[in-house]
Amino acid sequence: MLELYQSEGCPYCAKVREKLSELGLSYVIHNPRLPGDEGGDVTNQLTHDELTGGGEDQIPYLVDTEREITMYESDDIVDYLVEHYA
Repeated sequence: MLELYQSEGCPYCAKVREKLSELGLSYVIHNPRLPGDEGGDVTNQLTHDELTGGGEDQIPYLVDTEREITMYESDDIVDYLVEHYA
């Protein structure tokens, strides 16, 4: 299963969502905080804790549970999706 920690107003997250849709992939979205330039207010402490479990407080954050892969950085995520799911 693919899980994307993101925020609706984030252009980097939008880039990842667009690639997921383009590839026809099913995924679960988590919105751990409100949009904001420096990270908005935390709206869901549980998903925020899961987000920071990867070592950063940064979105987008992708979790691929089947391959046991986690990653930040939209360009890295898009490259990963293309390599493994295209």
